[in-house]
Amino acid sequence: MPIIDFILHCDNYIQTIISSYGQLVYVVIFIVIFCETGLVFLPFLPGDSLIFAVGAFAGAGKLNIFILYSILIIAAVLGDTVNYEIGKHFGRRILEYKKIKLIKEEHLLKADEFVSKHGSKAVFLARFIPIIRTIVPFIAGMGKLEYKKFFKVNAIGGVIWVTLFLGLGYFFGNMEIVKSKLSFIILAIIFISVIPVVVTVIKSTFFNKNINKVNK
Repeated sequence: MPIIDFILHCDNYIQTIISSYGQLVYVVIFIVIFCETGLVFLPFLPGDSLIFAVGAFAGAGKLNIFILYSILIIAAVLGDTVNYEIGKHFGRRILEYKKIKLIKEEHLLKADEFVSKHGSKAVFLARFIPIIRTIVPFIAGMGKLEYKKFFKVNAIGGVIWVTLFLGLGYFFGNMEIVKSKLSFIILAIIFISVIPVVVTVIKSTFFNKNINKVNK
C-alpha cells in the first residue's frame, strides 16, 4: 500500500518531492504533520520519523531549518487544537457512528485512561507516543480537560516535540553512519515509538483475561 510505503520510507518521498516540486515540499510536510496530530482518523501517518528525516535534509542544506521549525510547530499546535475542537463538538456523534472503523476501541480506551490518569500532562506526554498522540486531544475535547489547560500543554509539548526530533535530524542525520542507514533509523524510530502502545495493549489484554477468569 502507498501509505505504508510512505510511512516506512518517508525520506525517499521527501527527496523526490524536493527534486520535483522544490518549495512545495514545505506545504506537504505541514499537511502531513497537521493531519497526523489533528485528525483522529489518521494516527498512522508519520510524525517523529518525518520530523527527524526533514531535519536531516535541513542539515544537508536541502531545506531551510528556520522555515521547517516554524511550520512544524504551527502544524503540531494547530493540529492538536483542531483535534480538541472536533472532539468537543462532534466527538460523541463520531463514536456513535458505527460505520467509522478507523478509530479502534482499545486505542480510545487507552487514551481516555491516559487523560484520566495524567490530566493536562497527558497532552504533553502523548506527543511522544504515536497513535495516542492523535487520540488524546480528541478525548480531551470531549470534556476531560478545559481548553486553557489544554492549550498551554499543547503549545509546550508541540515546541519540545518538534525541537527534539528536528534537532536530532539536523545535527546527527548527516553523520556518515546515520546517512547511509537513514531508512533503517527511521524504521527504528517508528519501532521504538510504538513500543509503549504495544506494551500497554498487551498488559491490558492480559489483565482483562485474568479478570474474566476470576469472574468465571
